[in-house]
Amino acid sequence: MKNERLISFLLRAGIAVAFLYAAIAAFLDPFSWVGFMPAWIDAIVPRNMLLMIFSVYETGLALWLLSGRAAYYSAAFSSATLFFIILFNISSFDILFRDVPILFAALAMVAMTARSRTSAG
Repeated sequence: MKNERLISFLLRAGIAVAFLYAAIAAFLDPFSWVGFMPAWIDAIVPRNMLLMIFSVYETGLALWLLSGRAAYYSAAFSSATLFFIILFNISSFDILFRDVPILFAALAMVAMTARSRTSAG
């Protein structure tokens, strides 16, 4: 495909922006975001601490996506992350419905990079 590099970049950038926004917003206003952490997790680790750890993870994932390195794996991690965010917060679907198209963009990235991985080998 002629524009595959551009399409790949646009998909990766779009997904990365979603993760970066959430991570930065959680650092700046954790009170507004801690409610998206499952309540049962408090038995393992305090939700505020997990939110900070997850924000670091999201930042790293966003930077990995933007780098373009191992795009298949960064897209797969993005897909899994978004799937579990939606799954664990299904009761807040009024807010999280926006994560569904981002999940599909990540899945499109997985499909696109899987195709290029198999054709390169």
